[in-house]
Amino acid sequence: MIRYLRLFIAFARFGLATEMAFRANFLVKLLVEVLWLGILLVFYWKIFENTSSIGGWGRSEYFFFVGCHYTLGGIVETFFLTNCIEFAELVRSGDLDSYLLKPIDEQFLISCRWIDWSTLPNIAQGILIMTIALVVMGWTFDPLRFVLFLVLFVCGCALAYSFLLILSSMAVWLVRNQNLMEMWWLFTTLMRYPRAIYEGPWAKPFGLFFTFIVPVLIVVNVPADTLIRAFEPWFIAWTIIAAVLMLAISRRFFRRALQSYRSASS
Repeated sequence: MIRYLRLFIAFARFGLATEMAFRANFLVKLLVEVLWLGILLVFYWKIFENTSSIGGWGRSEYFFFVGCHYTLGGIVETFFLTNCIEFAELVRSGDLDSYLLKPIDEQFLISCRWIDWSTLPNIAQGILIMTIALVVMGWTFDPLRFVLFLVLFVCGCALAYSFLLILSSMAVWLVRNQNLMEMWWLFTTLMRYPRAIYEGPWAKPFGLFFTFIVPVLIVVNVPADTLIRAFEPWFIAWTIIAAVLMLAISRRFFRRALQSYRSASS
């Protein structure tokens, strides 16, 4: 584990040095992220000027939900998204050959080799939004709920990473997987809204499918719900089980994809 940690730190230093070589581009990317968050917050603020709740979530509760989603999205985008998107190019160009020859776990090298420092502030922004929302709603610190929130948040990150790894692994068979990566943006859109909005007669089957079959809706909903709203042991247990299952499935799927890979020289 120490070896992998040292490698991860080396990747981080290399990524930062690369970003700093083009400081203007880096600063513009940071500005875009801040502006995007600002537009999103203004949009939700205007909505709550015309309604008291969305799916049973009040204004402060919903802003906490948004902060939780933004933090989780920042983690995935910073550490994994670029790597998984570029996996298709490694397959197409044959550069994957050199990665497979390295004396290190292929999944770690392929999915963690690059860190996008321009999206790292998103994590801090998301935490800031969550903190402000908790203060505004007068939340009282509960050690049990807080620890469960951290555990479930990590499980949410694991679920998001698993979905991303499975989608990117399909590039071995499809070579170009742009359309499949569009599904990732669909998943992030689903994660952005409370599960309660899918309770209608037409939407309920949709909500059940993305809760238990493809467990996207629990990624952000269950951690946020557990900390500030309902304490639902069944969904807490399901989130932990789903995270373990999806990590195992995505790992197996990735290994199966590599077995099907034919090098550039074959």
